[in-house]
Amino acid sequence: MRESHDKLIAQTKHLRLIDRNGWSFVERPVGIGVVCIVPVTREGQVVLIEQYRPPVAGQVIELPAGLAGDIAGEEGESLEQAARRELLEETGFGGGSWERMAAVTSSPGLTNEMVTIFIATDVEKQAAGGGDGSEEITVHIVPLGEIDSWLAVAAESGKIINAKVYSGLYLLAQRERGSR
Repeated sequence: MRESHDKLIAQTKHLRLIDRNGWSFVERPVGIGVVCIVPVTREGQVVLIEQYRPPVAGQVIELPAGLAGDIAGEEGESLEQAARRELLEETGFGGGSWERMAAVTSSPGLTNEMVTIFIATDVEKQAAGGGDGSEEITVHIVPLGEIDSWLAVAAESGKIINAKVYSGLYLLAQRERGSR
């Protein structure tokens, strides 16, 4: 393990730019990690979200996700608690059975951020969803058997597909193969 020497280059409310031994990267000054959820309804539908993302200047198809431990007074929430909160907030879906599947890097050349992926099965609509006051989220409910063609049509129409969608669907398929 190399000895690291970090130098703070810049900081905003949401990000820090760090130089570590000549390599610049960003990190979040708040929270304990990122959670991502692969929600599947009792009817075998995947719940996806869509929102505008300024860094890519476009509409992005994503799995529900968010920060854990970033809310004042809730800094000690578990990753699963955060995942359940984010799913309900963004999609209005909740409940079901939950399984922690993997912890992955989001972009290791750019950030030290780790994403913990959960699969939530048998989720049900419980609230309106749509995100908090700072988000404009559209919820898409897609039959699992049609997900590949649905994503292809979305991409052809100019929407950007977040890589975590493909990662989450892969983990879901692996889980399904293992349970048979």
